[in-house]
Amino acid sequence: MSTLANHELVPGYEFRHIAYEERPVLARDGSAVPDLHKVVIQLDNERQLNSYTTEAVKEVILAFRRASADRAAVAVVFTGKGDRAFCTGGNTSEYATEYAGRPLEYLQYMRLFNDMVTAILTCDKPTICRVNGMRIAGGQEIGMACDFTVSGDHARFGQAGPIHGSAPDGGSTDFLDLYVGFGNAAESLALCTPWSAHKALRLGLINDIAPVYRTPEGKFIPNPFVVNDRAIDEFGRPVLGEWKQGTYRQTAKDLVSCCTIDLSRLDALVDQFVTQLLYTFPDCTRKTLESLRKKKLSHWYANSETNRSWLSLNMNTEAQMGFAAFHFGDKQERQIDFLALRRAYAAGRTVDRELLLEVLPESARQRMAGSAAEAPA
Repeated sequence: MSTLANHELVPGYEFRHIAYEERPVLARDGSAVPDLHKVVIQLDNERQLNSYTTEAVKEVILAFRRASADRAAVAVVFTGKGDRAFCTGGNTSEYATEYAGRPLEYLQYMRLFNDMVTAILTCDKPTICRVNGMRIAGGQEIGMACDFTVSGDHARFGQAGPIHGSAPDGGSTDFLDLYVGFGNAAESLALCTPWSAHKALRLGLINDIAPVYRTPEGKFIPNPFVVNDRAIDEFGRPVLGEWKQGTYRQTAKDLVSCCTIDLSRLDALVDQFVTQLLYTFPDCTRKTLESLRKKKLSHWYANSETNRSWLSLNMNTEAQMGFAAFHFGDKQERQIDFLALRRAYAAGRTVDRELLLEVLPESARQRMAGSAAEAPA
């Protein structure tokens, strides 16, 4: 047989900022299938909740292109390292110190980000997002670009942009309402209301969940922080009963403190999806998903370029404030003084460094003032 062409963008590239691995696929009887595999692409920044750096974004693009051209790959699994987060979005340290106040630099960064989302949406293999913890902000966006999502039941899903100085215009405003409808999407996108994995499953955002909390006796238990309380308030909405008083929350904390987080059930669920895909016609499956993805791509191609431009310009204004507060502020105070900012806008104030320092939390203001040369101009 003649030698087949290599269609990778950079043949033989060695990944340094993410992990790329070929792992076995399982037949229906549970045995490993020879000569076939799944590709696992793993964000590898556990210390910073798998937030993606500029270099990691470049490698995710290359990874999905490599997996897409891999003739033996049955599916691609996109996940993060550890058990705390799949991904919490862009690296706020980079945002605050390298991109804030530099919109043309961020414009080039957003070109890479957009290419990352497009690489997921156009991958020739089925894509599965394995959610091993929080899927927040840009993590939610790249996760929704995948075809399937399976999650540990400890995960949280949501956005953070309007609270931290940005808009979820890297895919969430394009994709989320396709999953959960307009009203639920507006709640998540604008109010930044986080959802449990159970609520995400109920709303149709994800495909399935697996328990991850394991007791000392080896028994898996459902996430004890998720309350199934049938009580309703005066508007007919469900309320959380004891949770509001803190009693149930403390009980859940005590229970979890005795458990370990075990992702083996999640991995088995991923394998189950891959095995189901294994027993389908490869090209028919590709075309089916390609047709389904058109709904996402129509929004993505219509909006991604103009969103890129706005997000870049926003680095001169609210993003500069929000990312500085998050990066330089103490853990307990990572948000700006929203009331002061709104009063400044109402008074027609200029958005400048004076206003930036004025609305920052005290801890961030002190650090910014003490390192003026390093702070955004």
